[in-house]
Amino acid sequence: MHLLFSYMKNINLSVIIFVFFLFFQAISFSQNTKIDSLKIELQNHKEKDTTRVNLLNEIAFLTYKNDLDTTINYVKESEAISELMGFKKGKARALYIKGLAQSEESDFDRGFEFMEKALQLYKTINYKAGISECYDGMGLILNNKGETKEAITYYLKSARVNEAIGNKEGVAADYISIGVAYYEIGDYNEALNQYKKALQINKEINNDEGIARCLINIGNIHIVKGNFPLAIEYQHKSLEINEKRKDTTLISFSLNNLGVIYNSLGNHEKAIPFVKQALEIQKKSGDKKRIAETLNNLGALYINIKNYEEAHKYLKEALHLCQDINNKFIEGNTLNNIGSVFLYKKNYYNSLEYYEKASIINLNIGNKRALLTTYFGLARVYANLKKNAEALTYALKSKRLSQDFKLVEMERHIHELLVKIYKSNRNYKKALENHEQYKILSDSIFNKTNLEKIAQLEAEYKYRQALDSANIRELKLTKTVAATSQDLEKTQRNYLWAIIGVLLLSILLGAIVFYQKLKNAKSKTQNAIMEQKLLRSQMTPHFIFNSLSVLQGMILNKEEKKSVHYLSKFSKLLRITLENSRDKTVLLSQELTAVQDYLALQTLENDAYKCTILVEDSIDVPTFEIPPMLIQPFVENAIEHAFVNQSEDKKIDIRLMYKNKKLICNIADNGVGINSKRETNNKNKNSLATTITSERLKVLSKDFNMEGSVTIEDREKHNEQGTLVTLVIPYKINVE
Repeated sequence: MHLLFSYMKNINLSVIIFVFFLFFQAISFSQNTKIDSLKIELQNHKEKDTTRVNLLNEIAFLTYKNDLDTTINYVKESEAISELMGFKKGKARALYIKGLAQSEESDFDRGFEFMEKALQLYKTINYKAGISECYDGMGLILNNKGETKEAITYYLKSARVNEAIGNKEGVAADYISIGVAYYEIGDYNEALNQYKKALQINKEINNDEGIARCLINIGNIHIVKGNFPLAIEYQHKSLEINEKRKDTTLISFSLNNLGVIYNSLGNHEKAIPFVKQALEIQKKSGDKKRIAETLNNLGALYINIKNYEEAHKYLKEALHLCQDINNKFIEGNTLNNIGSVFLYKKNYYNSLEYYEKASIINLNIGNKRALLTTYFGLARVYANLKKNAEALTYALKSKRLSQDFKLVEMERHIHELLVKIYKSNRNYKKALENHEQYKILSDSIFNKTNLEKIAQLEAEYKYRQALDSANIRELKLTKTVAATSQDLEKTQRNYLWAIIGVLLLSILLGAIVFYQKLKNAKSKTQNAIMEQKLLRSQMTPHFIFNSLSVLQGMILNKEEKKSVHYLSKFSKLLRITLENSRDKTVLLSQELTAVQDYLALQTLENDAYKCTILVEDSIDVPTFEIPPMLIQPFVENAIEHAFVNQSEDKKIDIRLMYKNKKLICNIADNGVGINSKRETNNKNKNSLATTITSERLKVLSKDFNMEGSVTIEDREKHNEQGTLVTLVIPYKINVE
């Protein structure tokens, strides 16, 4: 089983965190026990025949990652016996293993050459399973080399061969490999599609191991998409399966990835225990490559919490280990991280030394993503040393690479650095240009929102044009009728009445048709107005102003990490709100995510509120679709109005139930209660959320052909404090 890794960006952009992605076909379990058993069997079987060749190849395959010298010795004997016997299948297998071993040593060209030779031998004996295996190995080598699009071509060839021979497990493995490749080129939607196809196949053949692997990979896609709750859910699903299977290797992968998720959320203290658990498991397995990756992750996490001594300890151990196994890929990334440690400690010359070593390695193996981090680190070091010429050179190199990979966040930081460099050079024109680019990238999410708003205004303008055109046609028709009436007075009475009768009938029919169209148009307009009112009630100017004021305060107080985290939450909530407002129905999980994001934003600066969301087991959340933006306005009402003169013990509980085929949402607070608010407020002042939602539920009840209602009552009648809102929500169940 081969492992492909990538890295996640966090606030410290030079810090690299490995995410564990799973290929399917070659992680072996209890390897040491299996190797010992095979060696005993080999000792007992002295005859130089196909059985001995197969034993030699199997031991070589199980040892190529951790003991290359042993692998080479076994493969040499296997090749010699196969050549002597004319055993093409055995020789091809040996060549395939040599290809994997060379790839592990980062000698990708030689590894690919061995794979091609193995492929040709398998083709001469028409051994389809071997042909598929070689295509997959060639794809792996190309992917590790950075030629990802070419790798996908070979994975597809492998999938076609496996489909032809009915090897469903192999097809699922190929889909996972293709998914990882698409991840590497940033096409996360296609990667997710491939993982889902693999998951479906593994479910059909009841392959729990394959299911667990797919869940890990799907979870990792949600990491890069920023959907951390869903990412955590998938990692825990995989953990549950693997704990039942007692598969410690896959358990360690999920634990490591949970560490990555909490690191991305800025919760580094929670991330570290997960990664340490993964490290303990991997040390017991003796997989040096995975140990080196995990040590690197631990070092990166300690950098994030500014514990540079602890970070350096883990990174030095990782460096020695990857040098011991000659893994240049991990070594290049580890050197980058050690360079970061010295950079943050302001030990610039030591930092420079490690970044330069990383540059040589990453250039030699063609690891452009790691090279991007190296160049950016070198630029920062030289900028701190006031060597602006060198700083500018490396900053521009990192800028080109970030544009190639479309890493907008990294590019934004590079422009920020370029502003400082050009200012130091007194090249104020270039400094201004880069400052403008920095602002453009920073405001990109808001630009997207503005474009959506313009599109909405254009749609409204076209609709008004259509109404104006209808009014003009109606006016023309009226003039025509009047003119016709005057002409008819000059004709005979019989013809007059006949023609009037025909015209009246035509007008009546036209009026009926026009009335129906106008009624439909008004209904659509009312729905649009209702949705706009709901959107305004959900994202009030007061809330937006308060949020931006909080953000401004963080920036003025130079709370950079906190402000970036707050801005990320705020922009995500805006995006979800705007996206959901365009759809008639959304997944229940999306609606709950929007509510969670809103609560997280409200409590980020003030943790006085205790908010819970409970979904009963009777509700299969992924299958339910509901109208958007029904729940959040009532949560906002509770936050804004329920806790007057109450500074502590503020609770808001949201509970979803499914009873008698009704989807019911209760929103309860322990505030002053609705009766108290009615006594102090103007009696004519109704709740905006209640009014809009009631109107909307009347329309939705007809559309969904099921009950929809909202009731608000004081909890005093139940001998409790606060207000209880009960929503009966129309819904659809997605049975796909």
